Amino acid sequence: MARRRPWDISDDLWAVIEPLLPRHKRRYRYPGRKRIDDRRTLQGVLFVLYTGIQWEFLPQELGFGSGPTCWRRLAEWQQAGVWDDLQQVLLDRLRAADRLDFSRAAIDASHVQAKRGRSRPKVGRSPVDRGRPGSKHHVLVDANGTLLRVSLTGAHRHDITQLLPLVDAVPHVRGRRGRPRHRPRVLYADRGYDFDIYRRRLRERNITPKIARRGHGHGSGLGRIRWVAESAIAHLHGPRRLRIRWETRDDMHDAFLQLTACMNLARRAF
Repeated sequence: MARRRPWDISDDLWAVIEPLLPRHKRRYRYPGRKRIDDRRTLQGVLFVLYTGIQWEFLPQELGFGSGPTCWRRLAEWQQAGVWDDLQQVLLDRLRAADRLDFSRAAIDASHVQAKRGRSRPKVGRSPVDRGRPGSKHHVLVDANGTLLRVSLTGAHRHDITQLLPLVDAVPHVRGRRGRPRHRPRVLYADRGYDFDIYRRRLRERNITPKIARRGHGHGSGLGRIRWVAESAIAHLHGPRRLRIRWETRDDMHDAFLQLTACMNLARRAF
């Protein structure tokens, strides 16, 4: 059996994605050129994401449409909030299948170089890369390493700035009887998140903080639990387009980031 290519979309996954996409009615008079199929266009976007190829070099013989068409469609879907809606649906499916574990969560961040758009708000001088411009990918995962939320900031932003935004952005996950879940019971983090004020903010949200203390030696044992966040980042950076930021616009790089999170959730849900 041939292995499925990462940019191929299964029928089951497309049945979930299609209702979330914006609808476009074709004009009766002067209809213009027929709109390229959304499914093929999304496959073109995924081809660019996984291979890292430039938009203008997207092979026409694959039938995905032109690179500019795929770029515009990705920008349209990002503005319409399609990826947030898709993450909600996929998380609901995972909880219905009992594949989400809110007993604990872990948070972490990773730096990526930015080759363009140095003056953008979400690009900054990286303190871990000799001041070169870069961005950060922040992730929040459950006990199984399932992505609950991801976000994008400049490399100069401290990791702690995304702690509460990520926690508060977790959607109310349904899929089972009872109250929807959106708060983990315990949150694990490394020394970069060692601020007592944020520990208090987490407790106000009924979350028990388990954060390593600065100045203490290694061997606390938190790494045996936090590794799921590092593993999630490694999978998040599997597509070549996310290993180095080439997008000038913040929203387009964030679109790739959110789309990758959706595809990682889809692999667990289907």
